[in-house]
Amino acid sequence: MPESILEVRNLVKFFPTSGGNSVKAINGISFNIQRGEALALVGESGSGKTTVGRCLLRLLDPTEGTIVFQGKDIQSIKPKMFRSMRDKIQMVFQEPYDSLNPRMPIGQIVEEPLLLVGNVGAAERNDRLLKILSMVQLDHSVSKLFPHQLSAGEQQRVGIARALITEPELVVLDEPTSALDVSVRAEILNLLGELQRRLNLSYLLISHDLTAVRRVCNRIAVMYLGKIVEIGDTEPIFKEPLHPYSKALLSSVLYPDPKETPSRFYLSGEIPSPIDLPQGCHLRQRCPWAISDCEESYPELRELALNRYVSCIRAESDRQLQ
Repeated sequence: MPESILEVRNLVKFFPTSGGNSVKAINGISFNIQRGEALALVGESGSGKTTVGRCLLRLLDPTEGTIVFQGKDIQSIKPKMFRSMRDKIQMVFQEPYDSLNPRMPIGQIVEEPLLLVGNVGAAERNDRLLKILSMVQLDHSVSKLFPHQLSAGEQQRVGIARALITEPELVVLDEPTSALDVSVRAEILNLLGELQRRLNLSYLLISHDLTAVRRVCNRIAVMYLGKIVEIGDTEPIFKEPLHPYSKALLSSVLYPDPKETPSRFYLSGEIPSPIDLPQGCHLRQRCPWAISDCEESYPELRELALNRYVSCIRAESDRQLQ
């Protein structure tokens, strides 16, 4: 049975507001990532995807819930002790230039995580630097350059090298290609796939780019207003999304093969405020499938097919009618 490297259970993150209410960024989600697996978190802006990634790295403290990494509950570990685990969980950020120190040469930027680990000598740091630059397909000469002297694609390769130099086991990729043009985006996606296979990495890919997700990830978790509404293997979800939000999200994707393009599925109205969520299903005010029962309570994730979980009381019946 595959080993889970990460298990998230009932994760909640609320941000208090001045009016005494809270922004419900993450509202009780659970998922796991197996060793060597790439899981995508997808959804519109404001769905809570990035907040999940920051909680995993303890850049934010959850309001409630459990995060278990390699069998250890990282929330119960004191911050000083958690530093010894940071080399095993790393992050690649959305904006490559903004994530790099403009006053430091590339070599120092990539080596910096090893200095923070504190037990790697100068000779080993240099060896790792040269090795990781080759792995991300950068010439060793770039180590003497500064970030502004590189293209956006090269800057993101530096960001990937910095994340991998500590030899992590889990990498959180926060929209790693959204700031890149189409041709460079494809190169970075190919690189991420190659590195995952070569190093047996586990990824959490946070993205709204569903084409990138399909190319890199084994499974998809679809988020809407802080909740996971559907989770399962990538290809079955692309071929037959079962939750109405998943259907609407995937029907907006541009496919190179017109025969593969799904029929359009539209939601109405605006996204509700995460401060004042509607009673029952949070999508019901926008959903063409909504019935009176959708107002009663929020639907739990149910397994409707092998390894396929959906949070919708209408999903199974509407699937049978199609």
